[in-house]
Amino acid sequence: MSSLSELRAVWGQRALPAVGVSVLLQDGAGRVLLQRRGDDGGWGVLGGGLEPGEDFLSAARRELHEETGLRCPNLRLLPLDTGLVSGQDFWHRYPNGDEVYLVGLRTEGTVPAAALDRARPDDSGETLELRWFALDGLPPLSSNINRESMNVLRARRGLPPLPRLDVPPPPPPGDSLRELRALVGSRPLMTPGANVAVTNERGEVLLLKHAGTGRWTLPGGSLEPGESFAECAARELREKTGLRAASLIPLEMFAGAEYRFTYPNGDVIDNISVLFRAQGVSGELVLDLTESHGAAWFAPDALPPVGELSGPLIQAKVERWRRLGPGAS
Repeated sequence: MSSLSELRAVWGQRALPAVGVSVLLQDGAGRVLLQRRGDDGGWGVLGGGLEPGEDFLSAARRELHEETGLRCPNLRLLPLDTGLVSGQDFWHRYPNGDEVYLVGLRTEGTVPAAALDRARPDDSGETLELRWFALDGLPPLSSNINRESMNVLRARRGLPPLPRLDVPPPPPPGDSLRELRALVGSRPLMTPGANVAVTNERGEVLLLKHAGTGRWTLPGGSLEPGESFAECAARELREKTGLRAASLIPLEMFAGAEYRFTYPNGDVIDNISVLFRAQGVSGELVLDLTESHGAAWFAPDALPPVGELSGPLIQAKVERWRRLGPGAS
């Protein structure tokens, strides 16, 4: 049973974030390999959910092999500007009534057309059929995750985008993670989120002193249901600091076992988190004192010691900011 399925026992069929990966596999002629799914009988892209501790590329390789029996040596992550999946348009209801907001990344790769002759899906019943399709001759696609993935490929060929399906409005903003915690206790939860690197004119980055851990962190937090990574970044920046950004540029996705974090109260999260660079920052720095007990600007060569940063995720993100070079926000 997947980690998401285990949550259903306490959460019911209400929407949960479902962290997953899509595999856009093409042959030499540019056709795309689609799967007719066992749950609804419809056609869609290959892929599936991450398991705790997995990174996106490892999950993509595993899902590809489970669903087709194939391996793709050049499978790779798409750049974040076309690879990120998040937001209210990626709501989906499965035939059993379970609702999710799909969150994650797209990958792509190529295999020879003849590889399909060697395809051997596993015995889970998830794959009913596999077939190559031209991008201008696609079958009906059942959800926006499939349509938008095809639109990434169609745009490269100058083909018009497939229209998105209508979805219901997201639930009112709240604290869904806190509500879920009350039901599941401290067990590890896969938690999508975002952080923002704000840089001043001196090339210094803004760090906040986290009220719970006492360590330095970047402005950020977890996604609300139906929220995109960019929307989360903008909201968290505003709530934590009072600042606004004219634009937020995604720099890198962080996922995997090394980014698991345990809070002082014992709650464990598996971070699935995007680092954004803020540009065109305006407003006055005003802290939410329930979450932050201080703020300071740090130059790249005068950052806090690693042990004073709030866990492996923030350590990796601050280092990523340092390596990229500040770039005034």
